Amino acid sequence: MAINARLLLLGRDDGCMPGLSEALDRLGMRTITAHSPDAAYAAISDLGIEAVLVDESSQADWPHLNEKLRASAWPRRIPVILSRDDARFSVPEGWDLVFTRDAHPQQIALCVEHMIRACVAEEEYDIRCQTFDIPLDQADHLTNDPTPLSLLSIGQPDPEYLALTHSLRDQGVDIVAALSSYSAFDYLHDRSFDAVLLWGGEQPSEALAVASGMRRNTRLYHTPVLLRLNSTMELDLGDAYMRGVNDVANPKASVAEISDRLLRLAKLHRRQQTIRKTLESMRRNPEMDKGTGLFGRDLFAAHLARLSKAAEQRNRPLSICVLKIAETPDVARARQKKMLDRAVPQVGSMIARLVRAEDSGGRLSNEVFALALPATPRAAALNVAERIAAVIGCTAFDAGSGKAPYVVEFEVGAAQIQRGEAPAHALMRAAEAAGNRDRQAG
Repeated sequence: MAINARLLLLGRDDGCMPGLSEALDRLGMRTITAHSPDAAYAAISDLGIEAVLVDESSQADWPHLNEKLRASAWPRRIPVILSRDDARFSVPEGWDLVFTRDAHPQQIALCVEHMIRACVAEEEYDIRCQTFDIPLDQADHLTNDPTPLSLLSIGQPDPEYLALTHSLRDQGVDIVAALSSYSAFDYLHDRSFDAVLLWGGEQPSEALAVASGMRRNTRLYHTPVLLRLNSTMELDLGDAYMRGVNDVANPKASVAEISDRLLRLAKLHRRQQTIRKTLESMRRNPEMDKGTGLFGRDLFAAHLARLSKAAEQRNRPLSICVLKIAETPDVARARQKKMLDRAVPQVGSMIARLVRAEDSGGRLSNEVFALALPATPRAAALNVAERIAAVIGCTAFDAGSGKAPYVVEFEVGAAQIQRGEAPAHALMRAAEAAGNRDRQAG
């Protein structure tokens, strides 16, 4: 039976690992446990491990562990995370993120998922640089943002606020205070922040409402939120994370710990945003299809070949989806009236905006589009394609001459590239799957 674990737990102490492993498995973050570095290196090299969580009590005798874990996965990028004791918190170097022992499994699962997608986006950026022949020195320049990190503090602060503010500003961070949710959303509307600190107060309900409001805003959706509890209270942590909180600091957390956790969240978010903005800017490359911002047929084929080779080297899945405009009565009438050709560029532009930044959309012909989704198995890729088709299916297009507007529907299919399979063959399988699904539906 194939092992499809995504997160490796590394530690000699059996005390906390089994319970954490079971909790993460229940949340859909499949895990595997290793008790020595050699076992971890072998698992990372042989399996499609996407992240590693190391127990601090076990890593003291293993020098340069984080570097060796990353090297064992290369060229696959993986986040390497440390789990440590609250009572002895200091700022460790070389780790992508640091959790304390009381971190909630939901918190770990959400953070790890975001970090994995960030790594996939960085890998996609490297491949696009090859496709567009961008020199490495220029590529490094594109992904570096020299502006200081910016944080927003919301709520009536704790007496530690001044100490925390001084600590952050000493590290070159710009921090702004909003004493109410009303002023907070004014700030959030006017400028961008790399992270938000919420003060829980006597009752954290208002702070959680702010987090929920941010998650309902597309521009603020990915901005990380740390909730600082001012006093010991009963709080459903699972609910807090589901409502938009990324991290929770208990009242005993020191200024150094809160500062470190905030900075790591902010730096991770800045890196993710910079990479994604750079990927989106590449859609304006002169080689892209000008009418849609998608890859043209030949460029998509060249990029897909590179993606397929990289997926095999990195031991990651790669799936392809095909979206073909379905021959419905609406589409037949639009084609007869020469109105479909006017709608197709708009359809392509919508696909370009709806795919994730790390995914690649291509225009194979006037009415056939394709998606290449790195680090995505077939079932998840098909779900992405069907959601895009559903959104476009809710759009009314002009039929001309005072006629009622019409909608565009798609035949959708997906295929996951198998090891050693030619990308063109997988693309044909996806196209055949689209036709089969359409006939079955009919």
